[in-house]
Amino acid sequence: MKKRAIILSTAIVFGFVAVVFRLVDIMLFNHDWFSAKARFQQVRKEIIPVKRGIIFDRRGREMAINLDTESIYCDPSEILSPDKVASALSGRINQKPEVILTKLNTDKRFNWIERKLNIEYIQGIKDMRLKGIGFAPEIKRYYPKGSLASHVIGFVNIDNNGLEGVEQKYDKYLASRSAKAYVFRDAKGNVLSDGLSREIKGNNVSLTIDEGLQYILEKNLDAAVLHWRAASATAIMIDPYTGEILAMANRPTFDVNNPSDATPSQRRNRAITDCYEPGSTFKIIAGTAALEEGIVKPDTKFDCNTGYIEVGGKKIRDAHKHGILSFKEVIQKSSNVGTIKIGLNLGRERLYEYVKRFGFGEKTGIDLAGEVSGWVRPPAKWSGTSIGAISIGQEVAVTPLQVLRAYSAIANGGFLVKPYIVSEIRSPDGNVVHKTNPETRRILSEKTVSVFREILKAVTEEGGTAMEAAVDGNQVAGKTGTAQLIDPKTKRYSKEKYVSSFVGFVPADKPRIAMIVVIHEPKGQIYGGVVAGPVFRKIASESLSYLSVPRDDSKEKRLLVSNK
Repeated sequence: MKKRAIILSTAIVFGFVAVVFRLVDIMLFNHDWFSAKARFQQVRKEIIPVKRGIIFDRRGREMAINLDTESIYCDPSEILSPDKVASALSGRINQKPEVILTKLNTDKRFNWIERKLNIEYIQGIKDMRLKGIGFAPEIKRYYPKGSLASHVIGFVNIDNNGLEGVEQKYDKYLASRSAKAYVFRDAKGNVLSDGLSREIKGNNVSLTIDEGLQYILEKNLDAAVLHWRAASATAIMIDPYTGEILAMANRPTFDVNNPSDATPSQRRNRAITDCYEPGSTFKIIAGTAALEEGIVKPDTKFDCNTGYIEVGGKKIRDAHKHGILSFKEVIQKSSNVGTIKIGLNLGRERLYEYVKRFGFGEKTGIDLAGEVSGWVRPPAKWSGTSIGAISIGQEVAVTPLQVLRAYSAIANGGFLVKPYIVSEIRSPDGNVVHKTNPETRRILSEKTVSVFREILKAVTEEGGTAMEAAVDGNQVAGKTGTAQLIDPKTKRYSKEKYVSSFVGFVPADKPRIAMIVVIHEPKGQIYGGVVAGPVFRKIASESLSYLSVPRDDSKEKRLLVSNK
């Protein structure tokens, strides 16, 4: 018994001494090393997810929001059987086992496996309790309207950085700076306490876009592209007095929730990035300039009997012979001959001055990335035919937005507006961080605008080129455009490919909206009044009803009743 007691006592003493020596080693000699290892295993410095600000339309409807998600990551050093883990995960996420295995077989202590999965979907993976597999809360950007206004809103990448549209242009407002917090975990990796409960939110952005008007515009644009089998199309609606963009769409388009599935061509905002020769919609430059300079009056006559005019040794023809036309009829019937004669009367310098006065050859300044300035040569670089060509909308490159802005100046009384997409930005607590104020400058007199507005009304009336753009119950003022495209092979104007357009405003005397419709390469018809005019009519008619704009003829009926 004494021998056993001695052996037991000796074992206890030696065990105690070993524990003491081990504690001395851990606490004194290797304290820093073990402390660092403990911190590495138990404490992590993780980024607090930032919720981007919400994007609203002008009526407060959500266009871009956030969803709570979770991402899966791995610590390869803790995984004993990568093959089994890869196989188990592959059955739950949309990745092949060999792809997951590559991520597991690295020297890094951290590697993403799958980002931003729905929390409900990820629960099954959590239930498997795979060693070395962890989960991190993340925020996913979601667009509840799908492809609606896709080119305006834009999208973000996997790290929620804005890449296009408003998401890119206003990224510094929408995404606040991220912060980091220390997260404490137990031996199994479970979170004990952390700083992730604190939310960081970005500023909320309010657009000038109206979801209802955007839907009306896109629905009818889709129908037109399908009907005319067009290569592409653009439509823009603006408040001509303020420059607020009420709707903007392009075809082809894409779903902003899946931008990687779209081609660059589908994602391009053609309204501000693509240039084209505007054709007859450009005739307002020579027309308004001649009125402003006192060169013509509405009843000034022009001889268009020959059906063509020679400029710089080149014959430019009318689509149809017109005979003697008044200035008003030159615009109403879109006579090339009459317009060129007006341009010749103006001269190079004055014509160019008004082209620039309307803002062509420079960016409109809209708050979207990617806008181009278009192209207008100075008179010193014009050829002998240039004054004739430019008068009728050739030898210039413009964007649809530039053309719409020019017509807005006729609609609003002679002011060139600066278009914009974002009306205001508010902080998470509701304070105004940024507010956009309309910017305008006068470019035409009220008298010139008043006269020319009456002329543009005639375009949609009997004898005009855009009778199919007329809206039942409200007068429309506008202009058609039918422009030939350059054939890349021959470097000459194509006889098969055209751009058909109509731009105008309604109600003509007190406009609520101004709008442009541009259809590229329609099949079956080419004239702007036939192709784009009806699209304008349908969009305008539905939009006026949506905005509760009274009919012009209802006023007349009330007057007749009161007179009786």
